[in-house]
This record gives sequence, structure tokens and C-alpha cells, in this order.
Amino acid sequence: ITAAAEAWARGAAALPKPWEPQKPVLPVEGMRNVLITSALPYVNNVPHLGNIIGCVLSADTFARYCRLRNWNTLYVCGTDEYGTATETKAVEEGLTPQEICDKYNAIHADIYRWFDSSFDYFGRTTTPQQTTIAQDIFQRLLARGFMLQDTVEQLRCENCQRFLADRFVEGTCPFCSYEEARGDCDKCGKLINAVELKNPQCKLCKSIPVVKPTQHLFLDLPKLEERLEPWLEQSLATGGWTTNARYITRSWIRDGLKPRCITRDLKWGTPVPLEGFRDKVFYVWFDAPIGYLSITANYTDQWERWWKNPQQ
Repeated sequence: ITAAAEAWARGAAALPKPWEPQKPVLPVEGMRNVLITSALPYVNNVPHLGNIIGCVLSADTFARYCRLRNWNTLYVCGTDEYGTATETKAVEEGLTPQEICDKYNAIHADIYRWFDSSFDYFGRTTTPQQTTIAQDIFQRLLARGFMLQDTVEQLRCENCQRFLADRFVEGTCPFCSYEEARGDCDKCGKLINAVELKNPQCKLCKSIPVVKPTQHLFLDLPKLEERLEPWLEQSLATGGWTTNARYITRSWIRDGLKPRCITRDLKWGTPVPLEGFRDKVFYVWFDAPIGYLSITANYTDQWERWWKNPQQ
């Protein structure tokens, strides 16, 4: 309190000069360098106050605080644009997925500008940099033996000539008999494998799909368990993890990590650069987090100075 009173008495003239970073903002030797990312809002809707409060506002407040502290700060965000939700919206509005992304990316950017969000850069995930970085990460995982191939039973609509992602199939929940269940049931909350649905229907044409096998790629997560556990113990002891995050993470480790499918039989997404899988794309939850890197790469070609630079 004494220090605050003395600083107030000295007046604004005694304050240190505000830090004016060069453009683009890059890490500076000897300074505190802070990279801030807002959770990427999904592109298939108009943002509302809940979206603003839930992802943009807290990060924006922190970015302003960091700049007031004269920390060298870069704040990026952008729209998450791949996945079945975009395809569904495109069908609904009679547009292509790319047209949907262009339309809603512009709406998002306008709204955040109206709220005076202090992004240094607001981008998107449908860019060449996203494809390059996501495919590079995939190739590195493949080269290090972290990929598995397996056959999966999936629903296929012969009328639409496509395998049906969760959003494109609807049926009766096998647990509670709710008649509009998809990959998760809105009534009982259980996760459902689409082939378990009773009386499934293709949401696009209302045809009855058939079960067919299809090849997919999986992240071999069990291979990481031995290295992950000691890292987690140290991070949980020293980091500011929420109770919920601790509980969920411990439950995954307790039950043993399982291989996780990272490909989908869709057209809209980052292409899989591997023979036998070139008609597939990466699952959006493999692809979307890489958006933070690719959006920074769209901001500056020196993006690795932020993402591969633990010393600063």
C-alpha cells in the first residue's frame, strides 16, 4: 500500500515509458515474452456474449494487463474452420464449406473489432500454413512409430456415397431410447458409437445406412504412458491445474491410454499425406489445436521463435 501511494504521488510522468514492440511482435532477448491465444471460436455461427465471455474476454483482459506491465506480448486468435459442423452448415445454407468459412470468418472478425478486442492478429485454420504444419507434425509422428492402422466399422449412406460422421446420422439411443441421438445422446449424455444407434438414418437424405469397414489411422497413445506419467506428476505438483483438469487427466491415466483415431472419411479438412489414406482428412481435434501455430505462422514467417523457443 505504501509503494502504491508513493507511485501515485509521483504522478504519471514518473511511470516507465510504455513498451512499443516492433511489428511483427517477436521475442526479445532479456525481456519477459508472453504469447497469448484465445480458444479458437468455431466458424459455423454468429458469436454471442457467451462466446465473448467464454474465450475472448479473459485472454483479452490478460493481454492488456501484460502490455501495461511492459511485457513483450503477442495475442493471436482465429476461427476454427474444418470438421463436420462446417459441412452441416454448408448443406443448411446451400453454400460450399469454403463459402461458409469466408462468410462467418468475416462476421467473427467484425464483431471482435466492434468489441475492440486487442488481437495482434485474428486468423483462421483454412490456410496453406495449416496444411503444411499439420502434415509435418503427422509425418514426424509417423517416422517415430506413433501411428497405428486399424479397420473401423462405420455407417455408410449408399445413396449419398459417403461414410457418415456423427453429425450426419441420427437414430434411437440404445441406452435411453431418445429418438434424435447422434454420437452423443442429448438426453442421457452417454457417448455412442454410431453403429450402436437403433433405426439410424442419414440426416442428409433420410436413407437407411449400412455398416461397412473402413481403414483409419490412430495415435498410439499407450506408447507415451511411461514418459507421460512422470511429466504429469511434476506438472500437477507445480502447475496451476484446475481440480476438474486434474480429475479428468488422472482418470485417463488410471484407465490406461487408448489408441485415438485421427482420420475421418470426409472431404472438408486437412488432407492425409499417406498412400491409402489420401481420400481422408485429419479429424478436427487432431487438426484444430495446430491452428494456434499456423495462425502465428500467418502473422509472421518467424513463428518458430514463439513456439520453439523455451529459453525466452
